[in-house]
Amino acid sequence: MKELIENFSLQINEALQIGEAHSFKTKQRTFTNVVICGLGGSGIGGSFVKDVTIGEIDIPINLVKGYFLPKFANENSLVIISSYSGNTEETLNCLQEALERNLTICAISSNGKVKQICKENGLDCIPIPGGNPPRASLGYSATQLFFILAHFGLISDKFKELLGKASELIKNDLSNIQSEAKNLADKLQDKIPVLYSSNHIESVAVRWRQQINENGKQLCWHNVVPEMNHNELVGWREKNEKLAVVFLRNDNDFSKVATRMDLNKKVYETYTSSIHEIWSKGNSLIERAIYLMILGDWVSFYLAEFRDFDVTEVKVIDELKANLS
Repeated sequence: MKELIENFSLQINEALQIGEAHSFKTKQRTFTNVVICGLGGSGIGGSFVKDVTIGEIDIPINLVKGYFLPKFANENSLVIISSYSGNTEETLNCLQEALERNLTICAISSNGKVKQICKENGLDCIPIPGGNPPRASLGYSATQLFFILAHFGLISDKFKELLGKASELIKNDLSNIQSEAKNLADKLQDKIPVLYSSNHIESVAVRWRQQINENGKQLCWHNVVPEMNHNELVGWREKNEKLAVVFLRNDNDFSKVATRMDLNKKVYETYTSSIHEIWSKGNSLIERAIYLMILGDWVSFYLAEFRDFDVTEVKVIDELKANLS
């Protein structure tokens, strides 16, 4: 896992080459909505791409993290199937449903039934390298989502340049990222992290939570500002030093959101002394989001390392899948 996180910049560069090399079978056409199906490590890419393209794409992107497509998905919908293994049962169910409705389908997978079904039905399936934990392959899957959206004219190809810059940023700042992550992980040991971000980068907070869960073997939760100011803020009533607040911030967050975070911090200080702010780097939303996500990946790695846990072990998920099958 350490090597996979270290090589994330290389993964982005390889993913760009994969996307450039793919020759689409599906002809270009217009859509009224996009539905991205994927869960866990295969689904976080959809959340990220939705966040960073919301200011450019002029039709809604809907995320499906379950078994069924929304009823509104029709002949004017683009359905994207994202399953790293190609065998995610929820996503396979969505794929089968999309086939039965005769919808436009593009897929991203390393192998498995998704790849097989796409081949049998003449569907686009962008192949990505397999053999790694899905959560360690975000660069591969997310990049192909950009390529699919660009193929249909839903976004420009500017993402290529921005991903390249993000790759250089995390590569050149690796030692600083590791140092900041290790320092934060040390402070989060034996704590329950409470993650807060602005609503326009919720995918970053989700990524942190998922990685702390899977890599760090630790519970945590997340919420977004301003939504949590209308509910969760009231829940802060009792002093609890087991809670550790982590703000994921950007220097260009909307001014009202930034002010809310500053005011929230004063509330939390009454109930816990463990409050931390992590600031992004980069000149675009894509760069800032990737910077924060990689920093979070390192935090989750060090949380496991400090407690001598196997970072890649997910036995309880494997047991659940076995029982379901």
